[in-house]
Amino acid sequence: MYPELFDLPFTDITIKSYGLMMVIGFLAAVFVIRRLSLDITENPQIITNACLYCLIAGVVGARLFYVVHYFEKFRGRWFLVFAVWHGGLEFLGGVVLAIVVLLFYLRRHKLPIGQIFDVLAIGLMLGLAFGRIGCFLKGDCFGKPTEVPWAIRFPYGSDPYRSQVSGNLERNRTDPHLRLPADFYGYYDSNGKTYFALKTYEDLTQEQKDMVNNGQYRCLPVHPTQLYSSANALLCSFLLFLFRRRSQRAIKSKKPDILFAKPGCTFALMFILYGISRFLLEFLRDDNPFEYAWWAIYKGGTVSQNFGIFMVISGVVLIIIFQKLKPKVVIPDENNEIQTEVGIHDSNDTQAARGEINVS
Repeated sequence: MYPELFDLPFTDITIKSYGLMMVIGFLAAVFVIRRLSLDITENPQIITNACLYCLIAGVVGARLFYVVHYFEKFRGRWFLVFAVWHGGLEFLGGVVLAIVVLLFYLRRHKLPIGQIFDVLAIGLMLGLAFGRIGCFLKGDCFGKPTEVPWAIRFPYGSDPYRSQVSGNLERNRTDPHLRLPADFYGYYDSNGKTYFALKTYEDLTQEQKDMVNNGQYRCLPVHPTQLYSSANALLCSFLLFLFRRRSQRAIKSKKPDILFAKPGCTFALMFILYGISRFLLEFLRDDNPFEYAWWAIYKGGTVSQNFGIFMVISGVVLIIIFQKLKPKVVIPDENNEIQTEVGIHDSNDTQAARGEINVS
């Protein structure tokens, strides 16, 4: 709706809404992660560096996943692969690469991996909430046509509009949602090639402009799935915060027998919460193609739905693994000043549960 917000004075630089919301989301995530990490490390700069590495890895992974997902869009135009500021990131791909990079970083600095990942999960969901607002402003990740009272309409020429006026074989849709007369299309030259496409808004007649703005050819109302996703990410972040606080209290009181209180369980819960919610939200979206590949668990669902299933399975497996591990954790003293690194043992170890834990 507003892919470009404003131009910087005295420059040719245009501030894109998607990129700006990504930056705001990253800063908000870093702020929260640094605050929550005060009971884990006395050096918050290490956490900030970890966030920066995650950002770089996340953007690269998300872009690569998007390029693979929509490979035909980039065939013959490989320079567009690097145009991240135009949008086109897949959250799930970014998470995978960021996790790999972060594991190497935390092991190098000998930080408690489980506790750090728990904190990052909260910040990650918070940052995603802002990122989805960027998707809304740009017109990405749009929903299906609907008549619900809160449905929204996108302008002529936006991605949702272009999707509605054409069929989509990748979603088994042969007929368009909105059929336009032939005079809304024209031939254009680009690098010596002629192609047939929807006319730009400036090339429309005044009568046509009236029809696409307020007449019979305006965009059909759609689900604001970007805002649904933003609200979902905020809710996930809040639930993870509560779960992590419960886990930290169990660690501090040396009661490892509390169910799912082990370090890393909050991070695993993020996989489950996001995997389920993303799977359900995909039913309301109208942009991602259906998947029938051999690896798809849910054939006829989208790639994101299948990855959502993988995330839920991975989250359950991770919780089981974290419950059986005896990780090193950091426990602050009563004043939250001195931090001691200890090993948390299984609940069957009664001596450990009573506080007789060897200090490393």
